Amino acid sequence: MALAPGTWPRPMQRAIRISNKYLLNPVMRAFAGKKNSYAAAIRHTGRKSGKQYSTPVGADRVPDGFIIPLGYGTRVDWLQNVLAAGQATVSAEGETWDVAEPEVIDAAKALPMLSPKRRRTFERVGIAQYLSVKFT
Repeated sequence: MALAPGTWPRPMQRAIRISNKYLLNPVMRAFAGKKNSYAAAIRHTGRKSGKQYSTPVGADRVPDGFIIPLGYGTRVDWLQNVLAAGQATVSAEGETWDVAEPEVIDAAKALPMLSPKRRRTFERVGIAQYLSVKFT
């Protein structure tokens, strides 16, 4: 039986996060946000550097914006950048939206907004927190 991300030992979680950041994410950036890609891209401004970044994420469209699962928790740089700026841009399925009002919400609030299939997936892997953003 596989361990949910939130229950992985800290060194393993850190190794997976670093591997994704430096190996998988650069490849995914080429496809994220494009038509028929499973990953969306969230574009944000670095809170310290002021540089523009694009990070592949899973983003589920809801009527007023997007719900993004936070599989690595709330201390990841891209999330801190979005929260600090109060805005970002999300590209998904070949379309791009400006979003604002970022808010970290718990599973009890996020899961009812998602499709039953996505809800089951996120419950199985134990994702407890999500980012909610609204269309501007």
